[in-house]
Amino acid sequence: MRTLFAIAALSWSSLWLTPDQQGQRAFEKGDFKTAAEQFSDPMRVGVSLYRAGEFKQAQSVFARLDSAEAHYNRGNCFILLGQYQDAVASFDRALTRRSDWTEARDNRDLAAARAELLKSEGGDMGDQMIGADKIVFDKKKDGGQETLVDSDKPTSDDSMQALWLRRVQTKPADFLRNKFAYQHEFGEEAAK
Repeated sequence: MRTLFAIAALSWSSLWLTPDQQGQRAFEKGDFKTAAEQFSDPMRVGVSLYRAGEFKQAQSVFARLDSAEAHYNRGNCFILLGQYQDAVASFDRALTRRSDWTEARDNRDLAAARAELLKSEGGDMGDQMIGADKIVFDKKKDGGQETLVDSDKPTSDDSMQALWLRRVQTKPADFLRNKFAYQHEFGEEAAK
């Protein structure tokens, strides 16, 4: 009976909501793959794919767009794919369109440093875990700020991915609301 009600509700909402509205609902619920399928706006599709962890697909979507935000987000995808030189080039394109963008400049510098580190280490470091041991949530601080343990060393790929994932261009309030709802639902183990 419950399944029948869910199907009826989905059919009913699809009659009254546009695909972008349906995609926004899915995005707000944290169902990023469904959101990517629903959205018609390429930027929103790319952001949804990025949030779903589909970095290769997301960078392909961002590649079709020629805006500072698209190049910035594409650079973030390249970072998570380990393609640091491509990331630097994407951030450079973002900066040509918006030269005062501090986050893009910072990300470009980090990507360049990561590429240089790989060169000095003799190429791809594979599965080596260097740097931060874990990401810790300080529940006493407002907003549950993330801090990296042992942050004076280079971060691991997982830590780097967590950092870049937080930098995708969407509303921070939406992201934090979803993040904290997820943590609340699944407990502290979800934060680790």
